[in-house]
Amino acid sequence: MATVICVSNQKGGVGKTTTTVNLAYYLGKDKFRTLIIDFDPQGNATSGLGIGKETLEKTMTDVALGEAGLPEVIIETRYKNLSIAPTLTDLANAELEMANLKNKFVQLKKAINEVANDYDYIIIDCPPSLSLLTVNAMIAADYLLLPVQTEFYALEGVVQLLETMKQIKKTGNPNLKLLGVVATMYDKRTSLSSQVLDEIKKYFKDLTFETTIPRNVRVAEAPSHGAPVGGYDGFSKGARAYKEFAKEVEERTKNG
Repeated sequence: MATVICVSNQKGGVGKTTTTVNLAYYLGKDKFRTLIIDFDPQGNATSGLGIGKETLEKTMTDVALGEAGLPEVIIETRYKNLSIAPTLTDLANAELEMANLKNKFVQLKKAINEVANDYDYIIIDCPPSLSLLTVNAMIAADYLLLPVQTEFYALEGVVQLLETMKQIKKTGNPNLKLLGVVATMYDKRTSLSSQVLDEIKKYFKDLTFETTIPRNVRVAEAPSHGAPVGGYDGFSKGARAYKEFAKEVEERTKNG
């Protein structure tokens, strides 16, 4: 059975999709069969892997509405052991329609159950909001991964997200665990980044990943080339950091 990780932070611009894509890429490189579910209507994980949206016949919109199964949507990428269930912006409209469905909170969980034996890891990229899509992802997941940028207001909204997680553990998914917090956009040259990292470690303690993701131009450039940073410049600081981060994720999930 796949280990299912939802990557979420209701604050935008924290490196959520970048973390999803690059974590999945390195898990694939490490010989784990990995699937990204792009459950963010912006569809950045889809375009960030070079998937031509104009070519898509079925997407996560169809899955969310129960009009297609996940196997019908999944596309193999050009990267080893890495597939994606892509999305388009119409997923935002589908969310409104989902609200009328009888099983609106478990649509994604039901879909994942169809393919859970085909993968080692399933990584869900959530929208930057506490929406019905995010709730679906949390109910479907084994773990929540929280990227937090080392900038002002880093922990803004995090408390509310953790409160939502607590409610979901009570009512929808008692097995959901916080996998950890990864500090992104870290710049060791600034005292602000160091102060915020200290604050994150103080708040989350052992749940903070050792690896920090640096602010790196190669990480920022890679999506415009339809590639994870490891596929764009595998020797860059950002690529090396995500490679180490993936190892940590493997270790934490292996130990449950």
